Amino acid sequence: MNMHVQDGEFVCLVGPSGCGKSTTMEMVAGLTLPTEGDVTISGTNVTTHPPKDRGIAMVFQNIALFPHMNVYDNMSFGLRLRNFDKKEIDRRVERAADILQIKNLLNRKPSELSGGQRQRVAIGRAIVREPEAFLMDEPLANLDAKLRVHMRTELQRLHKELQTTIIYVTHDQAEAMTMSDRIAVLNDGELQQIDPPLICYNEPANRFVAGFIGSPSMNFIDGEVTADGFDSEFVSVEFDPVGYDVPVGTSVTLGIRPEDVYLADDRDGVLYPTKLIDTVTDVMEPMGDEIFVYLLHETRETTTMDESQHRSKQLLMSVDSATEISEEDHVAVFLDRTKLHLFDQKSGEAIAHGLETSTRDHAATQNTTPKN
Repeated sequence: MNMHVQDGEFVCLVGPSGCGKSTTMEMVAGLTLPTEGDVTISGTNVTTHPPKDRGIAMVFQNIALFPHMNVYDNMSFGLRLRNFDKKEIDRRVERAADILQIKNLLNRKPSELSGGQRQRVAIGRAIVREPEAFLMDEPLANLDAKLRVHMRTELQRLHKELQTTIIYVTHDQAEAMTMSDRIAVLNDGELQQIDPPLICYNEPANRFVAGFIGSPSMNFIDGEVTADGFDSEFVSVEFDPVGYDVPVGTSVTLGIRPEDVYLADDRDGVLYPTKLIDTVTDVMEPMGDEIFVYLLHETRETTTMDESQHRSKQLLMSVDSATEISEEDHVAVFLDRTKLHLFDQKSGEAIAHGLETSTRDHAATQNTTPKN
């Protein structure tokens, strides 16, 4: 891994369990020594420095407040250990309490606080140190869903107020997408991509990033490159392979997000649609404002497929909740060419983002009518 976090930047480390997020955080904090390489903070090599001398403050998933101390004493504990002046301690605690809106809680014990309030105290304990950087290791993981959303907003407000570097570890991509300036996606101990959230979403560096960022996950269809473009059992897409420097016969994977799969009736609103695909609705998941619809190829023999085959051959589509659609309906759908992604099947690396068609192909596609 080689990663440079700018001063005042909010960077999220995301990835599946065991990918190395917390280990990376611990190396920055000084809790774990790297086997090789350097950790530099504000131009100083701190690789061998103890945590207390690195100018950082860490907020853990386990809040770990002292139960016998009130909020003031919990927040000021580290400053008192370092023999700070009483006036300076009061100033820092009051400022942190004001930022976090917990001034009225300073005399309460942790047992008298809600989960969100305890988390604010833990963050306040880090703020009073006035560090070079905050390291946050899944600090919202133990909160309920509604409180997590609220605390996400509070953390963004806090970052804007303090303008301090924050490195934030999470497995929740919604947190990463909404809060960070850049996302660092990790897998198996390697950095896959570090870019702004929308770049990771719209231009994933490889198939892993494409499948990890976005909920629900991107659809993947395995096939190969032909002289006419992409061909698979499920769908064919015409494009010029020469324009993307992909040799004919290359095994590739086509990626498309559920929101970029459309019903045939919507094709006039998409500039570069693919040809229509005949499908049958399999499973539907109403989500309130939208419906997730799992589609199977109309000619496929589903009864003989095992579960893994069944899952790999389906196409997930997202439609508006007002759409009149039912299970086992025969529907024609198409894909938005500008939102298609092409990945090398062997390496997983991205080949192209967007497979726009020519004017001639577009006109031919517009004249295609759905099959009954």
